[in-house]
Amino acid sequence: MASDSDEGKERLIDDVRPSLRKRIVVERVLDQLHIIENDQKEQIRQKAMSVSNLEAADLLISAVLKKPHAPGWFQAFVDALKHSGCESAAHYIQPGNPVDPAAEAENDACVTLIQILSPSLVQMKTEVVNVECFSEQLITQDDFEKIKTITANEGNMGGARELLRSIVRGRPGWFSQFLQILRVTEHKHLYELTGGSSDCDKTVGKLPSLKDEPMESEAAAGSQDSPEFMVISSTNEPPEEQDLYQAVSAKSRQLPDSVEPSTSDPVEAAGGPEKDDIVLRDYQMNVAGPALEGKNIIICLPTGSGKTRVAVYITKKHLDHRRKEGCSGKVIILVNKVPLVEQHFNAEFLPFLKHTYKVERVSGDSQLKISFTEIVKNNDVIVCTAQILENYLERANTGEDEGVDLSDLTLIVIDECHHTQKGGVYNHIMMRYLKQKHKNIRLKKEQKKTMPLPQILGLTASPGVGGPPKWRKLRTTYCICANLDASKIMTTDLGQFKREPRKSIQTVEDRKEDPFGDVIKNIMNDIHTHAELNPTYDLGSQTYEQWVVQKERIEHLKQYSEGLNLCNTIRMRDALNFLTEYQEEEKKKKKSPDAELVIKITETEQFLFDLFEGKKDELKQLSEKPEFENDSLSKLRSKVLHEFTSREKARGIIFTKTRRSAIALSQWIQENPKFADVGVKAYHVIGAGDQSVVKPMTSAEQRDVLTKFRDGEVNLLIATTVAEEGLDIAACNFVIRYGLVTNEIAMIQARGRGRAEDSSYTLVDVKNSGVAEKECVNEYRITMMNKAIDKIRTLKQEDYDRRILEYQMQAIMEGRMRMKKKQQQQMRTEKGEVKFSCRSCSKHVCTGEDIQMVDVHRVNVSLEFRKLFIKRENTTLQERHFDSETETNDYIACKDCGQRWGSMMLYRGIDCPSLHVKNFVVTFNGKKKNKCTSWSDLKIKFPAFDYIKYVHQLGESSDKDDTD
Repeated sequence: MASDSDEGKERLIDDVRPSLRKRIVVERVLDQLHIIENDQKEQIRQKAMSVSNLEAADLLISAVLKKPHAPGWFQAFVDALKHSGCESAAHYIQPGNPVDPAAEAENDACVTLIQILSPSLVQMKTEVVNVECFSEQLITQDDFEKIKTITANEGNMGGARELLRSIVRGRPGWFSQFLQILRVTEHKHLYELTGGSSDCDKTVGKLPSLKDEPMESEAAAGSQDSPEFMVISSTNEPPEEQDLYQAVSAKSRQLPDSVEPSTSDPVEAAGGPEKDDIVLRDYQMNVAGPALEGKNIIICLPTGSGKTRVAVYITKKHLDHRRKEGCSGKVIILVNKVPLVEQHFNAEFLPFLKHTYKVERVSGDSQLKISFTEIVKNNDVIVCTAQILENYLERANTGEDEGVDLSDLTLIVIDECHHTQKGGVYNHIMMRYLKQKHKNIRLKKEQKKTMPLPQILGLTASPGVGGPPKWRKLRTTYCICANLDASKIMTTDLGQFKREPRKSIQTVEDRKEDPFGDVIKNIMNDIHTHAELNPTYDLGSQTYEQWVVQKERIEHLKQYSEGLNLCNTIRMRDALNFLTEYQEEEKKKKKSPDAELVIKITETEQFLFDLFEGKKDELKQLSEKPEFENDSLSKLRSKVLHEFTSREKARGIIFTKTRRSAIALSQWIQENPKFADVGVKAYHVIGAGDQSVVKPMTSAEQRDVLTKFRDGEVNLLIATTVAEEGLDIAACNFVIRYGLVTNEIAMIQARGRGRAEDSSYTLVDVKNSGVAEKECVNEYRITMMNKAIDKIRTLKQEDYDRRILEYQMQAIMEGRMRMKKKQQQQMRTEKGEVKFSCRSCSKHVCTGEDIQMVDVHRVNVSLEFRKLFIKRENTTLQERHFDSETETNDYIACKDCGQRWGSMMLYRGIDCPSLHVKNFVVTFNGKKKNKCTSWSDLKIKFPAFDYIKYVHQLGESSDKDDTD
């Protein structure tokens, strides 16, 4: 039973608890306190690391007050506070030292003043002030050593923040002592700003009232103009629970302390409170340093570490600097996917810059009715897809119209800059930059006028390592640095802010019986026998599919092979639906919309149709037996249910390989009541391109699903790789890759989608996918990538610059050689000798002389060609693209066999048949051209479309028909 004396001491601690918890440094006190059990100490330490010192201090006080008390518990607590350097905390609980409300209020006012002036105070000479504070016993030996270490490792500002954290916990009178130290260490400006007399020979006067503090002049000026303005504390307590040293100015409180992009509603983000102050953490400020000096750099930080926020900060400082010098600035932020345009615009650049600069966004889905050139002229910051900028750079280059020049821009930010290689659009833009840069070097030597070039800022989490040979791990990183003309690649240790999701791999077992797959294999073997084929590869394997494609064998075999793989990934009924849909589409090709036309069905085609019809009922019966389903689905179901039952608010993403599997998995989850019982609300998001036979999502549909995911209306997203890069959902706490592993870049990007605390990353194996082995390889490649970055960063700057120059010159020379060969090939090619035949029935269709170019489309201008095809409705009609004069309406197919040839395109009021070369057999001088799957494989330069001549031809044909 507690004594009366104990109860009095308990009340004393409880009475001063709010002030006490602010002055305790938990880690140090625990080392000196021996009245608490070790397991409870560990629990308190974990709270300090994972939440905040403030919360941990509260837990420590509760542990001290917990009954029964050990003999001498109170004195032990006081001694622990004194010996750990928390003398002000010990002072509060001394029985003979009653709390003076006026003194407490004055101390709080001093702390608040230091908080408000922190952006300016961190400019102090930390090493000098640290020594003086220690000699005056304002900080402890531990404080002194810690500040010294942080200053050495993180720079002057990092040490200054730790110093300020330490002094505000000091004994009574600390503020006056600190002012004196600022004066004697020759920090006159900071001394006067903090309340010291302008006459340095006079003693420090009374603390000025906070009401008289010039917050919007001196303090605010320091926070907005200084590129080093940063928040010192990393906790995220509510205002009434702020630790002693957190930035609490009115403006900084409006900002999320997290480095994560805002996940609020885009409209709300755009119209919410002004966010003039951009708050960076220490590691973010460190990597931004060279860019703030105007240098080209690559920032390489893990996903979720706030690279975009750093880019916003650099953008603002860049524009501020140019405005201060009387020059205009023009910043373009380039992204590689349409959804990222809206995300960067609404969540990052617009909220922070809208009150100071004009910010706009442009993508292929934009409804803006003015040209991109005008948008660039009228705005300071433009977020857009890279292809739009490339198109307008090309227009300016060819003189087609005004276009956009690199000299119009002052800063280009390239998101996911690891794509700046090979034939990507980022690289096309940067090759223009590099050519002009080296041309400028020559012009400068000749004392001629040079073209100004923009500063380049690249952002990435994963540069990659390239191919398997060891030397490529450095070459890939060098190439990216060279292509971006980066003077440095900046990376750093995130320290306490580093987040690694818990990783696990779910292996699967083979089916004991697979009657559904056996039926499909029997069908395939019947086709082999009929076609006199003898494949030596396992049916459904990747090598088998390659053999089918290379040998141009029966398309049905490729579809059955796909069906085999689907039944190892999704439900058997989904695989059956896929095969049924394919068969029905093939039959539709044999039915003409014109009843008078008869399309022939060959003997082989009839055999294939009958073969499937004969097995369809058996496949349907087997697909309804759950005991034959694949083990991967079972593992996926268990994992999803575990996540939703073990978390208070689960929100996750499942990445899968194909659009078809994404849609099928979404339907499976929606139809399964077990998922609904635990609150799963699932939907899929797939790509917007038309390369797949599966109907794509429009960009508007993608945005709608992603918005619902952010808002929590959808809490489980099933996605293809379209969502791997850049998707920022702070509440996402688990990621599952379902039978999908590509390279180390994709792996880093995918697991980085899990942004919340205690997130998990799970790999679920699928038969024949080999994902577990590939994942191990990728882990090794990531290690190689990090070593490559470290090795490059240790090079002397002159050695680095020389190697970068070599890579740049090599890239320019290789590009010139490719262009030369391309031109030679085009000149040698006689278009009249290039002939196109229907891939299905081999009927001659046209020659190269009949084809002209409309933008990137190849249209047949021969009126005779119009007699050879029929038109069908295009069920996957897409939205009209930004700044485009073309629109796809129907597709065209062979009158004789139904083979699809291309699409009917509406261009400036007339129908133009656009051809897709993959649907034709192409011959040149009687020899078949292999691998003509895209027009880029055919080295022919077709003439531009002659609109006037074509309209006249159509008019003459129409007049002739009217006469007839």
